[in-house]
Amino acid sequence: MIALIALLLDAAIGWPDPLYRRIGHPVTWMGALIARLDRAMNRGGNRIGRGMAASLIVITAAVLPAAILQAWLGPLAAGVLAWPLVAARSLDDHLRAVARPLLADDLPAARQATAMIVGRDVTRADEPALARASIESLSENASDGVIAPLFWAVVLGLPGIAAYKAINTLDSMIGHRTPRHDLFGRFAARLDDATNWLPARLTALLIAATSGDARRSWAAARRDARAHRSPNAGWPEAAMAGALHVRLSGPRVYADRVADEPWLNGSARDPGAADLDRALAIYRRAVLLAGLVLAVLVLVRPW
Repeated sequence: MIALIALLLDAAIGWPDPLYRRIGHPVTWMGALIARLDRAMNRGGNRIGRGMAASLIVITAAVLPAAILQAWLGPLAAGVLAWPLVAARSLDDHLRAVARPLLADDLPAARQATAMIVGRDVTRADEPALARASIESLSENASDGVIAPLFWAVVLGLPGIAAYKAINTLDSMIGHRTPRHDLFGRFAARLDDATNWLPARLTALLIAATSGDARRSWAAARRDARAHRSPNAGWPEAAMAGALHVRLSGPRVYADRVADEPWLNGSARDPGAADLDRALAIYRRAVLLAGLVLAVLVLVRPW
């Protein structure tokens, strides 16, 4: 029930800008705490241990009030509190912001919108590169931003979704293989891998089930997911590549280096603007199917 309420509220209204301007967002609150701990604790010896301690502080700060509030207020109110921790509408909005100019052949606007959702350098990217980066972001974040939070809400309620978002935010801020964070963020990165293991595969299943070509989509996921640098992101990305009959991943440019990543569904063609539009349609159907599954679980649970 908590997961279903959160998803319905997010799909209906997202996180309104006036509310964000007034109080911010729980993820930004977590981010501020992580940044403060990074400055205070990421120094001296035993960086791995210090990073583990910092991660546990952040997770505890998220879980403890969530557990108290759920016990005090009950599942209906807990569902409302879980609402900002699901990002289904936000992800759709950000990807539509890329799709619109890309479909209109406005590459400068499409590059600007794509730069808001990916970390790679897209200043000179052409249509296939922009479509590829956006579809990859949509596929990975369908897991990280939607299915994984819902999964942990189903398993552990409001404390579960709060813990997951804390872990995911830790990974996004300190879980990088950089000189500063390779040791300090190692625990957070491994924990994020563990908590996303099953949700990533469930996301791939949902994408395949709603793709219109489930056999091809799931075959691509099973064949190519393990080639991805991430133990989890390759599953929804490869499933989407198979669903669209395009290739994803491959070489990409970051600020200071070129990452020579393997292709997913590499024998297929490059994606274009129309494929991003198709990917959004699959994503919406996958989220709808997840919502229907949650509704069924709510209905059958009393029996």
